[in-house]
Amino acid sequence: MSIKVENVTKMYGSQKALDNVSFEVKKGEILGFLGPNGAGKSTMMKIITCFIPPTSGSVAVCGADIDSQSMEVRSKVGYLPESNPLYYDMYVKEYLNFVCGLYGITEGIEKRVERMITVTGLGREQHKQIGQLSKGYKQRVGIAQALIHDPEVLILDEPTSGLDPNQLVDIRQLIKDLGKDKTVMFSSHIMQEVEAVSDRIIIIDKGKIVTDRNVRSDSRNVEQVVLVEFDQAVSVSLLQGISGVTSVEDLQSNTYRLTGVAESDLRKFIAEWAHKNDVLTLTLKHEDERLEDVFRKHTS
Repeated sequence: MSIKVENVTKMYGSQKALDNVSFEVKKGEILGFLGPNGAGKSTMMKIITCFIPPTSGSVAVCGADIDSQSMEVRSKVGYLPESNPLYYDMYVKEYLNFVCGLYGITEGIEKRVERMITVTGLGREQHKQIGQLSKGYKQRVGIAQALIHDPEVLILDEPTSGLDPNQLVDIRQLIKDLGKDKTVMFSSHIMQEVEAVSDRIIIIDKGKIVTDRNVRSDSRNVEQVVLVEFDQAVSVSLLQGISGVTSVEDLQSNTYRLTGVAESDLRKFIAEWAHKNDVLTLTLKHEDERLEDVFRKHTS
């Protein structure tokens, strides 16, 4: 696993910002990290990148522990914080050369900087001072500095905040391209953005993970919602006994909405249960919920 978070809690005095949070991110996965303001998103990202320690729990990045191997973790992670702190009086190439020095890079600096300028689409702006750039190009400079040391994991906190529609499209494509050979974890308040870019989505609220689901395909150990219609009425309590099912909603007319977390497709367990109990299944399908509806349901 590229990122492994186990039972992480973070206290700020008496306030609990994170409450026993656990999740894993696989190599090459693009994870969208969602939640309302104050949910704990930035805190989690700061912990993963070794900016702040957890109060309890553990985090490993590419097998390195953030507590005992923090320098190794920092070498494997590229981080763009929400504030995107940049030196506005420096020129783009000057700044990227400066960042190479911070990482202790001494060889091939010119080629590395040129590659980052190409990758992030900074070509026509590379001779400008950072303070003269638009918000979109400043974000590109921030991503370039996060990538300059060729990290395995990229953490982006609100990378599209404040961008216009054209800039959004450009940064979205950049994130998708980066996800082809790196693990990317990013937060955003723009639902369409997260759906368009992510392979998987985690929603956090009040410091706890409230849903974890795959966007691209059926996923193991993430929440699934299934609509099933039988040829007869079935007791809700019986359906709640199906492996992986956590809740059942009776929609009338022998139709039910089952929610659960299973090691494979939840429909498989429902079909096996129906066959075993001599119940004919008329309809069995995943319910496609809009991300906005999922967000409202779990954070309202």
